[in-house]
Amino acid sequence: MKFLRSVKDEMKQVSWPSKKQLRKDTLVVIETSIIFAALFFVMDTAIQSVFGWILK
Repeated sequence: MKFLRSVKDEMKQVSWPSKKQLRKDTLVVIETSIIFAALFFVMDTAIQSVFGWILK
């Protein structure tokens, strides 16, 4: 019970983001994920082309 009480006390100290901040942060994560996915796709395609050219 002591553990649950301490968890409850800690949760009261947490500063939760506003809806506006949460939406902004979520969009940043989604945009970053899309950018990295596109970057990895381009790099993978380029590497495949180079290896295909070398192995022919």
